[in-house]
Amino acid sequence: MTDTQHKSAAEVLKRSPVARYLQLASLFRRNIESGEWEVGAKIPTVEMLAKECGVANMTVRQALDILEGEGLIERFRAKGTFVKARPRRELWCEVQTDFNGLLLARENAQIEILSDERNVTLPKFEGLIGTPVPAYRRLHRRHSRDGTSFLLADIFIDERVCAQIPEDAYSRLTAMRLVADVPDLTIRDAQQEMTIGSADFETATMLDIPLGAAVAHVRRTAADQDGALVLLADGIYRGDMVKVNFKLR
Repeated sequence: MTDTQHKSAAEVLKRSPVARYLQLASLFRRNIESGEWEVGAKIPTVEMLAKECGVANMTVRQALDILEGEGLIERFRAKGTFVKARPRRELWCEVQTDFNGLLLARENAQIEILSDERNVTLPKFEGLIGTPVPAYRRLHRRHSRDGTSFLLADIFIDERVCAQIPEDAYSRLTAMRLVADVPDLTIRDAQQEMTIGSADFETATMLDIPLGAAVAHVRRTAADQDGALVLLADGIYRGDMVKVNFKLR
């Protein structure tokens, strides 16, 4: 890193409300991912990193503890710290950007129902495309692939249509597909929005990622032919396993 980059990193660490050791862990992880710290290479000492980033030695050690727990680095007494592996990137989960794509389940994905509540009132949300109905079925689901969780989702489905959805579909189909397949129900309007954030304690625990790691929040809503909001799905994707492709032409 150049002197300018060092100063910029130190300034960002001071401005962000996220704990500094979590920010450093993300920075060091990117160094490995980008190849700046190559696999097998020895990384700078704790003292050097602390000076570069303008933090205490203990803060750097806490950040390196996270990377060691992820299997990215290994430490050797009297030898130093070496890059062991790059972050995993083979479990991409693509966020679809068209309606047909939202109906497709992820290949080899498993859906676990963590909780299932009936006749609940929809919490207050801003910018909804339809009119909320009196009662919803709320499902909290976790999506995994090859034993690795990549998505947590809260789904609200209009209670009036739940009887027409086979019970086994709730652990097989995407949220949008659940309502799209209901007979005599026409989806007149559907919307998706995405924001980038960081994992809180619950999300980090459920997705097995570091506290403060990048996540993508995706909200999907659907309204029927009468303008009723029949679906609201709030999903949180692991930031290191998600990508969004937009077809421009």
